[in-house]
Amino acid sequence: MTIAQQDRTASAPHGFDVEVTSGLQRFSVQHGELTLTSVFQPIFSLSHMRAVGYEALLRAHDALDRAVSPLDIFGEAARLGDVLHVDRLAQTLHLENFKVLGAEREWLFLNIHPDALTDPYHAAALLANLRRLDLPPRRIVLEVLEQRAEDLERLADAVRQFRERGFLIALDDFGAGHSNVERIWQLNPDIVKLDRIMLSHAAHRADMATILPGLVALLHEAGKLVLIEGVETEHEAQMALSCNADFVQGFFFGRPNPGAVDAAHAVACIDELTERYRDQTEARERRNASRLAPYLRAFERAAERLAAGEPLDEVCWNFLALDHAARCFLLDARGKQAGRNVVLRADRAAHETRFLPLADAQGANWLRRPYFREAINAPERVHVTRPYLSINEALPCVTLSVATRVGEQTCVLCGDIDWVDEERF
Repeated sequence: MTIAQQDRTASAPHGFDVEVTSGLQRFSVQHGELTLTSVFQPIFSLSHMRAVGYEALLRAHDALDRAVSPLDIFGEAARLGDVLHVDRLAQTLHLENFKVLGAEREWLFLNIHPDALTDPYHAAALLANLRRLDLPPRRIVLEVLEQRAEDLERLADAVRQFRERGFLIALDDFGAGHSNVERIWQLNPDIVKLDRIMLSHAAHRADMATILPGLVALLHEAGKLVLIEGVETEHEAQMALSCNADFVQGFFFGRPNPGAVDAAHAVACIDELTERYRDQTEARERRNASRLAPYLRAFERAAERLAAGEPLDEVCWNFLALDHAARCFLLDARGKQAGRNVVLRADRAAHETRFLPLADAQGANWLRRPYFREAINAPERVHVTRPYLSINEALPCVTLSVATRVGEQTCVLCGDIDWVDEERF
């Protein structure tokens, strides 16, 4: 053991033991008949291509060196009314081991029970440990666990005080249990961790895969950074990348380990993932362009005929004859629809009867729609929206639009294409 390691051991809290294995120093502590120690799972920024933090996780073994689940430890502590003591013990242990991890700028993510945040003694003990270890609060991300807090206002006030001291706050397991949108407004975290169950659903269900990017965008609009946890496969990693998550955590990128992450391996892993994502994105864009090509040709021809004075009902037939063409409609220069939707096929009309109150769109105002604004801002050019939910049938849809002169008036011709069971742009 080096002199520096001896100094660290001497300054450790009473009851903590130290061992050095393969040059790596680790602290452990006894809790009843159990030996507790720490491992750290890296948290990566996909943009920076490196670890930006580590989540501290508790590991326990009994007298026969058999692993004991941390859930069992905290479950037993809850039964005995000893949760705050175990929580404090685990945090002190994690801080000791993080200090010797060698991380110079990365965050330490500490799981913390809501009741511990509101306990004055716990807060004082945490600050005292940080001072002793010379760790500034800005290096610590307090993960508020999803358990229900008895006094949410008191918890929110405690979170605010910790943030004022320089700590970052993360809301853990968003989308599970008590962690929902309301909790975000109440606690105002810096980082929101999406529960693994959301990623798992998105990996196996097309509708959830569509929702995930929108959820990340919503959290970004609310001023929150987003961490997707539980990433275990390349498919899930690609989903995290495509939905614009800020951070990722999971076995695919790095397993919990007593030591620091292999930086070179992390760069290679994320670089390969990004290259495959780029290749897949370009291939998807080529497929989409190929699929849209016949619709674009028919729509451009319809716009030419409309500008030449032919009636809407006649110019749209070639477009509407294509397999997934849904409807055509015409807007004036202020976004108001002139006339009804033009629908060619009888089966389409029959399907729309489920949404009969929406079938008559004459006089509707589509000023807010991107397809109208983009067409007006850049006339004589066909615009293509990203897939969105059509109000006509509550189905995914892509709209083509072009602003053109019809007589003395500027009009916007629009054509909808069903985008059901197709890959997103």
